[in-house]
Amino acid sequence: MEVSLFDFDLPMELIAQTPAEKRDESRLLLIDKDNKIYEDKIFHDIIDYLRPGDVLVRNNTKVLPARIFGQKEGTGAHVEILLLHQIKGDVWECLAGNARPIKVGTVISFKDGKLKAKCLEVKDEGIRIMEFIYDGIFLEILNEVGNMPLPPYIKKQCEDNSRYQTVYAKVLGSAAAPTAGFHFTNELLEKIKNKGIEILDITLHIGLGTFKPVKEDVVENHVMHSEYYEMSKEVADKLNKAKAEHRRIIAVGTTATRTLEAIMQKYGKFVEAKEETNIFIKPGYEFLAIDALITNFHLPKSTLIMLVSAFMGREFTLEVYRHAVEKKYRFFSFGDSMFIHGK
Repeated sequence: MEVSLFDFDLPMELIAQTPAEKRDESRLLLIDKDNKIYEDKIFHDIIDYLRPGDVLVRNNTKVLPARIFGQKEGTGAHVEILLLHQIKGDVWECLAGNARPIKVGTVISFKDGKLKAKCLEVKDEGIRIMEFIYDGIFLEILNEVGNMPLPPYIKKQCEDNSRYQTVYAKVLGSAAAPTAGFHFTNELLEKIKNKGIEILDITLHIGLGTFKPVKEDVVENHVMHSEYYEMSKEVADKLNKAKAEHRRIIAVGTTATRTLEAIMQKYGKFVEAKEETNIFIKPGYEFLAIDALITNFHLPKSTLIMLVSAFMGREFTLEVYRHAVEKKYRFFSFGDSMFIHGK
C-alpha cells in the first residue's frame, strides 16, 4: 500500500494549540463503522452510548517532563534532549534535537550543572545513549529541570503541565501522553462506573514511534519502534471473562489498542505480561481484542490514521476526516475525539 493513500487536506488552523477549557466539553464524533453513520456530539455524551457490562481499557502511563535544554561542556553549544526510554539505572535512550555535536564522551550540563548527561553511544536518526549524573533523586531533579515533551506541531509550552496528562496518569515512563484519555474527567469516569461499565488500566510507555514520521513511500516498509507495556493478571482475567461473556472491550486510544492486540495476537488470550511490542496495525489487520475505540484525530500519513483505517476501513476513515475538517473539529493531541463502535 502506498503511504499517500492515507493523506488528506488539513488546514493548519485546525491543529489544536491548547486543550479544551473543560476536558469533557471537547467535541465527539460518534461513529457506527458497520452502518457507516456518524453524528456530531459533545464528549460527555459518550456515557449515553456505553452499555452496562462494557469494559473500558485505558493506558495509565504518566508523561515524564522529558524535554531538557542544556549546554555542551567545553563549547557552550545549546542542546535539546528528549528522554525516550530508560535502559537501566541512569542510562537512557534519548533523542537529541541537534545531534551532530554529541559524540561518545560528550558531556551536557543542565540547570547550572544540577544535572549532567554523558554520551555513551551514538545511534542513527539523532538517537544517543546517555548516562545521567546528579546528586539526589533523579525524578525530583527532572521535575525541576524538564519540560513536557509536547509534539512539534504544538508551538507553545503548556501553562499547566497537568493538562498534558490524563486525570488517571499513574505510572511514570512516557515520552508522550495517551491523548485519547484527555477528555475524561474524574466526575465523568465516576458516572461511567455507576452505569455498570468496568474500567481497567494497562500501561504502555509511549516512545520514539510517536515522534517518528513515516518516511517510506510504501506502508509495509515502515518499521515501528518497540514500546514497553504491562498487563496485570487481574486485568487479564477480567478481560478474558468479558470476552467469554461477549461484552464489548473498548480501548481508550491507539496505545491501549496496540497493547491489547499485541497480547491477544501473541498468546491467543489476555495474559499477565511485562514486555515490548512493535506491532504495526494497518489495513488488512484482523482485530482480535477490541470491539470499539475512542481516539483523537490524527496526522495525515501517520501510523495512527493507518490503525484507525484498519478498524473502520480506509475510504470511510477519509470520509469521516473530510467531515471533521468541514465541521472544523480540532485535530491532534489537544483536539477533539471519535468514538468508533459497531453493531
